Amino acid sequence: MAKKLKGAIIGCGGIAFEKYFPSLSKLKELELVAFCDIIVEKAEKAAAAYGSTDAKAFYDYREALANVDIDVVYVCTPNDSHAEISIAALESGKHVMCEKPMAKTAAEAQAMVDAAKRTGKKLSIGYQNNFRPDSRYLQQICDNGELGEIYFAKAHAIRRRAVPTWGVFLDQEKQGGGPLIDIGSHALDLTLRMMNNYAPKCVLGKAYHKLSRKENAANVWGPWDPEKFTVEDSAFGFITMQNGATVILESSWALNSLDTLEAKTTLCGTEGGADMRDGLRINSEKLGRMTTTTIDLSAGGVAFFEGKEESSSDLEARLWLECILHDTEPLVKPEQALVVTQILEAIYASSQTGKAIYFE
Repeated sequence: MAKKLKGAIIGCGGIAFEKYFPSLSKLKELELVAFCDIIVEKAEKAAAAYGSTDAKAFYDYREALANVDIDVVYVCTPNDSHAEISIAALESGKHVMCEKPMAKTAAEAQAMVDAAKRTGKKLSIGYQNNFRPDSRYLQQICDNGELGEIYFAKAHAIRRRAVPTWGVFLDQEKQGGGPLIDIGSHALDLTLRMMNNYAPKCVLGKAYHKLSRKENAANVWGPWDPEKFTVEDSAFGFITMQNGATVILESSWALNSLDTLEAKTTLCGTEGGADMRDGLRINSEKLGRMTTTTIDLSAGGVAFFEGKEESSSDLEARLWLECILHDTEPLVKPEQALVVTQILEAIYASSQTGKAIYFE
């Protein structure tokens, strides 16, 4: 990695400060030269803390994209502007890492894929859970065929009471949905990747507004305002794939359940199964007996930065830069992320119509 890339961050809110800045600041191959936010003070704060000596802060992302020296753009804005900004960045000659979900709608996500193909620039979506040690190990097991044909799976994104009450998370217009498009997208992306199956046939789903109507509700981040809670509090989907496989997707920010899992998957194949309920567990049979193995992920793995294990966000950030510098494919491909968005949209549509949604 001899060349140093120049990057721009568009959207200097919580996800930028909590996920991107800590990871990007560790990379010697990248310098952040442009910071943009509609609250320009946030961009100025970020530029002072993480920018190069000549870093600039912008209010309008178009002004930032006009900088021809920028190589890569990180889009960290609310969902309703993901497509607009990503497409503009691609068409201005920049590679784009867009935070998940890919877009508010499937049509917008498709436009992003088309723009990447048209411009020849790289596009990836920030599904960092694919870079966790348990996910990477399970990916190898699935790729090696050790589970056989995976024909049934569950995508888990369940919180008991952890509704994000800040920012625009509860705003239907800005986000396009609640837990389904927020944490449900992580779980679905992870599950489809392990199955290596991106060909849905039919979706039946239901979204609920049950606990969101409660006043002074118990919540880890304090009670939410029912008047501002315009997205669903829970959503569930039953997905059949073209090859006959079935996926159940469960997502909730607030569910009266002690069985909580987030960004986890359960897989059932013809030769074995796997789940992430108590660490990474692999179940199969051997010599006429049933076996269960818990994988020890405390040692080994990908060592970086003085031999320390990289976090999922750190690894995602590093490998994204490597694919740009070496002209390779990103792990999270836009065509795959598009299918995730299409399925999420179908679950919402099924809930609204009360009918199954079929894919052509």
